[in-house]
Order: sequence, then structure tokens, then C-alpha cells
Amino acid sequence: RYKAVWLIFFILGLGTLLPWNFFMTAREYFISRLADPEISRFWNETSEAALSPSYLQSMFDNFMTLCAMVPLLIFTCLNSFIHQRIPQQIRILGSLVAIGLVFLVTAIMVKVAMEPLPFFVFTMISIVFINSFGAILQSSLFGLAGLLPASYTAPIMSGQGLAGTFAALAMIFSIAIGAQQPESFIGYFTTACVAIMLAIFSYILLPRMDFFRYYSMKDKTEYRVYNAELETKRDLIKKRSQLSGVCYALLVFLPADEPNGMEQNNSKIIPIHNPDEKPSVVAIFKKLWVMAVSVCFVFTVTIGVFPSVTAKVSTVLGEGNRWGLYFIPVSCFLLFNVFDWTGRSLTALFTWPGKDSCLLPVMVALRVIFIPLFMLCNVQPRDYLPVVFSHDAWYIIFMIFFSISNGYLASLCMCFGPKKVLAHEAETAGAVMAFFLSLGLALGAAVSFLFRILI
Repeated sequence: RYKAVWLIFFILGLGTLLPWNFFMTAREYFISRLADPEISRFWNETSEAALSPSYLQSMFDNFMTLCAMVPLLIFTCLNSFIHQRIPQQIRILGSLVAIGLVFLVTAIMVKVAMEPLPFFVFTMISIVFINSFGAILQSSLFGLAGLLPASYTAPIMSGQGLAGTFAALAMIFSIAIGAQQPESFIGYFTTACVAIMLAIFSYILLPRMDFFRYYSMKDKTEYRVYNAELETKRDLIKKRSQLSGVCYALLVFLPADEPNGMEQNNSKIIPIHNPDEKPSVVAIFKKLWVMAVSVCFVFTVTIGVFPSVTAKVSTVLGEGNRWGLYFIPVSCFLLFNVFDWTGRSLTALFTWPGKDSCLLPVMVALRVIFIPLFMLCNVQPRDYLPVVFSHDAWYIIFMIFFSISNGYLASLCMCFGPKKVLAHEAETAGAVMAFFLSLGLALGAAVSFLFRILI
């Protein structure tokens, strides 16, 4: 009723990436806290150059990426195996509470005076915690959505896309009002805590929904049906006109309990599985490896150039005016997140091509063309490649197609992955897909250094 389950998964998807996006948007706050010249009195002349505030500021982005991607990949991988031993409620609620506490402490630390080096260490530890628990939350959430029809993975992806849009708007707003005072970030980080509380409340409501309870049942003997029954019925309705009267009668009146361990309902004979049986991760991967590799490649291409290459593009129209100030925040970050969200949301309207179509991996592979396109834009500084697409319009057109294809194809792969396996394997399949999504992020971060050097 009122698409309540769909809305809850949207809020949970929003809560998955909104905290991290809020953290990244506050980059200027963290760097400003590392500029305290008082640190020089704690270091002798031999170590002062290596540990000076300017050094910490210059290395902040590199360490932030490292402390974000490594825990994300490791804990997503671990969740693929431990999710069978740790209840889903503990993984999801525990992760949300932990992330909320990190942001609460971060908000308190705004008023606490701290030297740059200890503050740098504290910030990196916070990033590790946020991404570690975020990885468990994300993969558990995709596993949970894998129990439901394919369309219920789309709201998670859409919610994550909206989180990035909020972050980009916050960046533009901060530029519009000028430099913010550090005290203003207390409310900024508290807003993230409110978003986490909303996600926790939504998750607590989820088991109360009849729709969710039905699909989350491990053993559906009460209904004598599995998740695949609805799709099976649709297929049989189409074929029913082709069946002869005798064959149709045999199909309907087969005995309910077969001696070979099969379960019978009025639509199809479906194998019975032991609800306590633990699905094999390797066996599941063999069924969905195409979707897993596809979503990995989508994000490898995306993170390979965004934002390491795309954020270095210079405008040819905004020199000396305010467009130069807003060019990257609007054309790069806001445009990417808006159209990425659009692409993710389109899967709620249609899912083309189908899960068994060879066209889907082909479309994923074709996205590699965006790598040279962005490298040939007006990226500055550059040493080797010429500028072919210097005008701002080329960059904006490339960004629109780049972002909408990222959102649509990634969401499609995440929706189809759990539907390539049996119903009782869907949760594990969702966790495996989340791992390959994180693997794509990590690989993209690694190859981004190479792409930037080649320019």
C-alpha cells in the first residue's frame, strides 16, 4: 500500500551513501583544521618538513581515498561470507547505529581544539569506520533486496544517486554563501545523523509490511509457493492456450507430494530445498558472473576518470567571471549526480535489455569510450595528449551520457544479479553483487592514477 516497501528501500539507499557524501562535501572544513601553524612547535627541524600542516593538507585527498576504498572492498568481501552467520538485523541496524555515532562524534569534535596531526589521524580513522560499516550496510541491503522482485533493487540505487545530488548541491550552496565558519558544520554533521535516524526508523518498520514478510520467508510451505511462482504463472498463462486438454489436466492434477522430493503447486513443479542449507558462494557466482563482472566494469570506468580526470577540466568560457567558479561544481559534480540518479531511477520504469540478453554486457563494455573522450577534453595541466574537445559544451554532453549510462547500467546489473539464482540464494547473490560493485570502485581508483599520468 502506497508503495511503502519501495519507499523504505529508497530511504535506506539514501542513508547508505548520504553520510559519506556529506563527509566528502565537508572537505574544506577538514583541510582548514589542518592549517594550524602551532604544530611546528611539536617537531624538530628534521621532521617538520615531513609533518608540516601544508604536507597534511596536500596529502589529505590521497589518504582519504585510500582509507575509503580499502575498507570498503575488504568488508564487502567479508560480508559475502559472514552474512550467513550474523543475522541481517544486526548487520544493518548495527551499521546504521555505528555510522550515526561516528557523525555525532564528528559534530562534537567541531568545538574541540586539536592539533593538526592528531586531528588528521582522527579524521582518517573516522573515514575507515564509516566505509567499513557502510560496506556491510550496502551489501546487506542489496542482499535483502535480492529477496524481493527485481524492481526493488532500483529504489536503493536511486536513493544512493540522490545522496550524491544532495552533496553536490551542498557544495554549490557553500560557494554561493562564501566561506563557512567551522561552527556551522555542527549542524551540517547533525543533519547526517538525522538522515541515519530516519533510515533506522524505516528499517524497523520494514518487517511490519505484509509484502516484505511474504518475500523474506525462507520456507514458504504455508503458501506452497516460492518467489519464482509469479513469473512462472505469467509464463504458463501465455502457454496455456497451446496445451491440449489432456496435458493441461495432467499438469493440474499431479499429486501434491512426489516421491522424488519435488513440491507441487497448480502452476509448476518446484524443487524443495532445505531452509537451513547454506548457499555456496562459488556456485552462486557461476550463475551470475556476467552481471557481477559487468557492474564491476561499469564502476571501474566511472571511477577511473571521475573525478580524477573530469574535475581537472578547465572552462574556456568562464575565465575571469563567476562561471569559472561554478564550472566544476555544476558541470562535473552536480551534472553527474543528477543524471546518474536519473539513470538509476529509469530502471523502475523499464528494464531493457533483459537479464539474459547479450546486449547488456556489450553496452557495459562500450562505456570504455568515455575514457579517451574525457582525456581529450581541456584537462589542465597536460603533458602528452592534445586538446581535441576544448569547448565546454563537449564536456557537458560527454558528462550527461557518461553519468546516465553509469546509473542505468549499474542499476540494471544490480537488479538482475539476484534474479539469476534460485529464490533461497538471492540474499547471498545480492552480497556477491555488492562485493563486485566495491571491487569496481577500488579498481577504478587504482587506474585513475594511470589515466591522469597519461594526459
